[in-house]
Amino acid sequence: MKATKWLLVFIGAGLLMGCGSNGGDPGLTDPGSPPPTASISGTVTYKGIPMAGAKVYAWSTNTNVVVQTTATDVNGNYAIKGLGDSANVPQEYQFWVMKPGYGFFPSVGGGATIVRAGMNGQFAGLNTQNPPIVFTVIDWIPPLGGTLDAANFKAFDGSNPRVNIAATGQSASYASGDDGALRKGTAWPASRFSDNQDGTVTDQLTGLVWLKNAGCFNPTNWDGALTDVNNLSSGQCGLADGSNAGTWRLPNLGELESLIDVTSANPALPPGNYFENVSTGVYWTSTAYWGGSSGSFEAWAIRLGDGGYVNDGVANLMATSQNAVWAVKGGRPGATALQATGFTVPYQEGDDGTLQVGVGLTYPRWLDNGNGTMTDTMTGLIWLKQADCIAQTWAGALAAISQLTSGQCGLTDGSTAGSWRMPNRNEMQSMSDRMQTNEADYFDYTILNLNNTVYQPAIFSKFMPYHYYWTSTTYAANTSEAWTVFSCDFGVYDQPKANTGYTLAVR
Repeated sequence: MKATKWLLVFIGAGLLMGCGSNGGDPGLTDPGSPPPTASISGTVTYKGIPMAGAKVYAWSTNTNVVVQTTATDVNGNYAIKGLGDSANVPQEYQFWVMKPGYGFFPSVGGGATIVRAGMNGQFAGLNTQNPPIVFTVIDWIPPLGGTLDAANFKAFDGSNPRVNIAATGQSASYASGDDGALRKGTAWPASRFSDNQDGTVTDQLTGLVWLKNAGCFNPTNWDGALTDVNNLSSGQCGLADGSNAGTWRLPNLGELESLIDVTSANPALPPGNYFENVSTGVYWTSTAYWGGSSGSFEAWAIRLGDGGYVNDGVANLMATSQNAVWAVKGGRPGATALQATGFTVPYQEGDDGTLQVGVGLTYPRWLDNGNGTMTDTMTGLIWLKQADCIAQTWAGALAAISQLTSGQCGLTDGSTAGSWRMPNRNEMQSMSDRMQTNEADYFDYTILNLNNTVYQPAIFSKFMPYHYYWTSTTYAANTSEAWTVFSCDFGVYDQPKANTGYTLAVR
């Protein structure tokens, strides 16, 4: 199993004390008050209940070390004092929380931000070519003597998921235990789309508001697509909604994916004439493909003819590919919320790395239950840890999963036949973190401290690289095929059901 090493340095705050007494000598001057320092405080809760014993870390980005740690008290409160401020040299700190069995997500008021921070380049000994460790942190640049209150964290263990995954919409069943038979996920509203009669359409499932005219803009490269959408305003493209430039955005990968109806083709959208001028070609998303290939820069795109992802290094090149453009903006909450893609690197104004819209990802996200299963704190789904155990045709894999029990595939969880299922397209996609260049490597990677102790065990065991993993969702354009997720890029691609592929099991 692959491994790399990193270093955490903990520095305790010391108090320097004088070793003598001046005996009240009036000839000695008062040294005066010490210079002001910065402090941060907040509360950690789990389902609204204070969490004691959670460890809070204060990391200095100036020195790349943890400068202080503390633990929450019985009321879930913590405080870190004595931090250097920005009186002379700007100081920047990042804060996160850890406690076994939980993932965390922060909240904070003005004066600080919530960011995802990649730690590869910061921790000594960690090869930056290896899968990145990405924390979700509070980032703060304290002013002179500054204080930051209400720097709070919520804990998640899977029983309180941050998002509920929407159903794919597939209703026809092609085999026992498939997507059409089980129909897992949040059901679509009976009337999913509403025409607002102002050039916009609201999706009641996600709450997103879409430009009704999906073909208003000419095909263009990625930069052009972002520029066109960023400048969109009322009076253009049939809009009469009063929107100004900057209101609209190019959809990220999760947002464009949310429109896909896996029962439809040409286009792969829910039935009904809600949109105009929809192309069956390739549409850009605002999500860059992290790392590109062969020195190029690429962005994710989706082919609306069938709903397949495009990441081929030909049709998704930022600079030269000419793809269709659609626009979206936020609306009211829908039946379900979309999680953020996880991508954080900004390339251009209005892209996914800049805006990072959606429900933010927890850290740590994955919890090892010690019984052959992993819990995703974002979705609450429980996954089979051994990722190479089931490798069959689509129908064979469905049958094998239906009979999966404790004692097989490394399971000691007491599960019985019928407890597990093959993940549908949306469930499999929910695992992705678009900051990972190779998801299979990331999932199968053991991270070691410099003293050879394990910092993070492999999330899954033997997650096979460069292989297609089945989903239970049939490909509507050709029902002899099913949707798969490619383990490297976690793109969605159709494959013949007669092929042999790996599959995870979920419940």
